[in-house]
Amino acid sequence: MFQQIYDTLISGQSYMLILEGLGVTLLIAICAILIGTVLGFSFALMKISDSKLLRFIANLYTTVLRGIPLATQLMIFYFVIFAPLRWPRLLVAIISYGLNSGAYCTEIFRAGIQGVDIGQTEAGRSLGLSKWQTLFKIVFPQAIKSSLPTYTSEFIVLIKETSVASFIAVQDMTKAGDMIRNATYNAWIPLLTCAIIYLILTVGLTKIFGLLEKRLAKSDR
Repeated sequence: MFQQIYDTLISGQSYMLILEGLGVTLLIAICAILIGTVLGFSFALMKISDSKLLRFIANLYTTVLRGIPLATQLMIFYFVIFAPLRWPRLLVAIISYGLNSGAYCTEIFRAGIQGVDIGQTEAGRSLGLSKWQTLFKIVFPQAIKSSLPTYTSEFIVLIKETSVASFIAVQDMTKAGDMIRNATYNAWIPLLTCAIIYLILTVGLTKIFGLLEKRLAKSDR
């Protein structure tokens, strides 16, 4: 078994493909969650606004992006929408994942904002604060804490979902494992290696975010 591992991953430095793929995976996930956070925050405000037009746009965005499978969205963006621009595959993947993440972040932030007791808003307004001052100074800090568990779960899910970036030939970690499989005719070692790395990432991040949530919970007491 050890000889197989050596021949498959170490001989010829095939493991470097997996490390490079891991870097691409993390780059896509981090950039996408940043884009998704900005979009999610913006569309969440639109969803709770008094404007019917803004609410319609936000509802349309979340319905479409959450209703279509991510792999299908990725291929539509690359082969249809951005095809005339001939943008790099990695950039298209980041934009696609960011837009998709934004739809989920919208609902996460909206639920967090609307989950804050209405009495908090009424108290802020009674103190003379404007609607936006009350939102930013009173509602948002509480909404962020309540949204954090779901938000961190979205980031972890996003890392795993980057595996479908290989559909447009982005060399993420899954694609790297598949390339090694094709070159060595050994499937279980490279793919199992990728699976273990994904598992370490998700479990590790779950533990870290769990500790963060506990610290925030202690600060409330």
